[in-house]
Amino acid sequence: MELEQPPSPERQPRTSGFEVLDDAYLLEEETFSWYSPDDFYHVRIGEVFQSKYQVLGKLGFGSVSTAWLCRDLIGHEYVTLKAFVSDHRQAENEEKVYHHLSTIKTNHPGIKGIRSLRDSFQLPGKCGPHEFLIHDALGLTLGEIRDMSDGGKVSVDLLKPFTTCLLLALDFLHTEAHVVHTDIQEGNIMLAIKDDAIFMAFEQEEMDEPSLRKVDGERIIYASRALDVPDDASHNVLCDFGDAQFGAETYGGEVMPDLYRAPEIVLGIRWNEKIDIWAVGMMVWDLCEGKHLLKERLPSRMESVPAHIAKMIELLGEPPKELLKRGQFSDMFFDENGSFTGDV
Repeated sequence: MELEQPPSPERQPRTSGFEVLDDAYLLEEETFSWYSPDDFYHVRIGEVFQSKYQVLGKLGFGSVSTAWLCRDLIGHEYVTLKAFVSDHRQAENEEKVYHHLSTIKTNHPGIKGIRSLRDSFQLPGKCGPHEFLIHDALGLTLGEIRDMSDGGKVSVDLLKPFTTCLLLALDFLHTEAHVVHTDIQEGNIMLAIKDDAIFMAFEQEEMDEPSLRKVDGERIIYASRALDVPDDASHNVLCDFGDAQFGAETYGGEVMPDLYRAPEIVLGIRWNEKIDIWAVGMMVWDLCEGKHLLKERLPSRMESVPAHIAKMIELLGEPPKELLKRGQFSDMFFDENGSFTGDV
């Protein structure tokens, strides 16, 4: 009989030797115009959650969450902790989608390209409860790889296996799970890591050169630390299901990153899983060319939408009249003959 391995000892983070930024400097999540310190859970490096997940360093941040590399002291493996802002609908929706996915029994190869949820828990906060999700630890996002690439172009040799993995994952989502992701973008596609050496290097770097930070009383904001790129960067995983939808054949409302919005979204037409495929096409083109196929976002959404439609028409021609008839907002941009009237 195999004896159970005892828990790993807690790591002791450095308490000195790091750069502290001036209070006036806005760091990472603080740069969002809507940032409120009471909304975010201020994770600390070295902190242990649920008596097992010890925080080793900050991986990244978003508008509604921060991500951290942790060591599972009981399972003896690296995991990612995602800490949501207080009482946010995306946290509840993401956990609901992961639960739905966990009920599906399948041999579809695309399931390997979907991030799984290992654990979840809640902690109280000043503005309501915070949801925490525990996932397998993954590597860089496709967006980070793009930013590291010459001219912002990702090599076709890398994009080909990436796109294959992504399309397999979406085929599973669309045909078996009946889930629409709605937020296909470079930041939600991450490298799978087979070798813990990359996480061990991250951990050692944090010990040797602790992350720069901003200290405001009991609140600490850390700078994110990048992971190394693995030698085998051919497999990727689709993440972030906070805006995903399931349970119906069509849906309404605005979704998708602004630059990748499908015609259904800008015209106010009920949409389905096809918008994910549109987003894949937009994203892959952008990554190949190092620039956006459609126009950059303008100062306001009211200016962006007609410019977005005008560029679509330039590339694809005027939309079919039967499509325009279904659009809630079509008459804002087209006359009764289907001619574009937007001011760009």
